[in-house]
Amino acid sequence: MSPNINMTLVKSLDATLEQGLSHLLISVVEDGASIGFLPPLNLEEALLYWRGVIEPGTMLWVAKEEDLIVGTVQLQLASKANARHRAEIAKLMVHPEHRRKGIAGLLMETAEAAAVSDARELIVLDTREGDPSNKLYSSLGYIEVGRIPDYARSASGKLHATVFYYKKL
Repeated sequence: MSPNINMTLVKSLDATLEQGLSHLLISVVEDGASIGFLPPLNLEEALLYWRGVIEPGTMLWVAKEEDLIVGTVQLQLASKANARHRAEIAKLMVHPEHRRKGIAGLLMETAEAAAVSDARELIVLDTREGDPSNKLYSSLGYIEVGRIPDYARSASGKLHATVFYYKKL
């Protein structure tokens, strides 16, 4: 892992963070990530997305290398009475030029530690079938529970399955 990675829990967004996160989002979408957007993703759409992220029950971390945002992850805490023991990982992103440095693992470790601190016992997530993230989640102890075919569309128009995982903390 790169020794210069700094993890920050984001409580509010300023213009600099919005811009940095938006450029990260655009980069990973252009690189083919299946995170809810299709290319070409414009800056206005990316900014609009980030402006809606900080809300009760969502924790957002940013990974920086020096002053550059190189990754992010969200932990969404379930709030219903029968679900307060679980959380969901969302929008794990690492900039394409900064992958294979352990940043994704560090982001996941940080989110899991926060989940434990908030008395969450279960984390769930999903990812597109065949993506490198499947290997990451398996290596971190997540257990595959199933697949849904034709779940997400890619830029080519093709439909792809998604794989659901869980991990007991």
